[in-house]
Amino acid sequence: MAIALSHGGPTVFEAQTPSDEVLVGTAKGIATLVRDGGGWRVAGHALTDKHISAILIEPESGAIFAGAYKDGSLHASFDGGKTWERRDAGLAVTDIYSLEAAKVGGKVRIFCGTEPARLFFSDDVGASWIEMPELRSVPTVDSWSFPGPPHVAHAKHITFDPRDPQTMYVSIEVGGLLRSRDGGKTFEDVPGMYEDVHRLVINPADPRRMYVPGGNGLYASQDEGATWTHVLDTENEVGGYPDQLVLHPSNPDLMFIAAAKDSPGAWRMTHFAGARISRSQDGGRTWEVLTHGLPDRMQGNIEAMCLEAHGAGCSLFAATTAGEVFASDDSGETWSLVVTGLAPISKGGHFVQLMAEAAT
Repeated sequence: MAIALSHGGPTVFEAQTPSDEVLVGTAKGIATLVRDGGGWRVAGHALTDKHISAILIEPESGAIFAGAYKDGSLHASFDGGKTWERRDAGLAVTDIYSLEAAKVGGKVRIFCGTEPARLFFSDDVGASWIEMPELRSVPTVDSWSFPGPPHVAHAKHITFDPRDPQTMYVSIEVGGLLRSRDGGKTFEDVPGMYEDVHRLVINPADPRRMYVPGGNGLYASQDEGATWTHVLDTENEVGGYPDQLVLHPSNPDLMFIAAAKDSPGAWRMTHFAGARISRSQDGGRTWEVLTHGLPDRMQGNIEAMCLEAHGAGCSLFAATTAGEVFASDDSGETWSLVVTGLAPISKGGHFVQLMAEAAT
């Protein structure tokens, strides 16, 4: 079984035993990692002329979708990644940031978020796409902006309520959190947090509990988003710029967060992210910085992280702008640097700011 490690795709997987294949979205295509004895090796590359933002393995057909940044469009493989085809009929935007799937009306619907921030869906395994234009009907739409030129916001992440796929959330960077309760026919702003929203993560055991990592720390809600608490600010030891956040699906009090010390605005001067991975075992009330195989305050940023639950344990994978992949098979107790030398794993051009020092 394969799982995916990408910036804007699904991040939590479940299996009976640990998977032996990981598809990594990089700035030069998809790198396929395979388990080799006690370690991992790079078994192949695909779509090497594309900067891959998001990878989705469609749950029923097994088709693999890859969304690419900077007019790279959407591509699909129906033979396990051996061959690929462009799959974007009806997509009016070809700068892809996020992919997700949900069961709607008894069948799988695939969703695609883009830059500029727009939302599309497909009911025919990507053969055709239809826009959900109401995403852009909320009052805040005119204020959406991404700091880097050309200052255009993107749909960074898509989340579904585990009880009802008609309730969906779209994280806009930079713009806020949007919610639809009717499958995308209408959307509303969800207030209460800083507008630089990186993703929404919902506790599957108690969907009233929600978490939003973003540009100034971590927010949490205990009442389905009616109110929010700023639980980690920019000065905390976990890191002031959290992006990746995963929960164990059957033990969601077990959480892992990856955060840079400072925001990308500082990277232009320091060329240093100072990234860390931290773990909470009490639903985010307290956190411990993880080491035991992880460098502390990494120079590169962790821009993709995923968790695979298997039996009583879980495996984690974290990928950096320096082209590294770290892995743990014991719920984060110990880590190994399993692959180096990949192209950057990066949201957009983040890796450029962090490579500048090495180039001088």
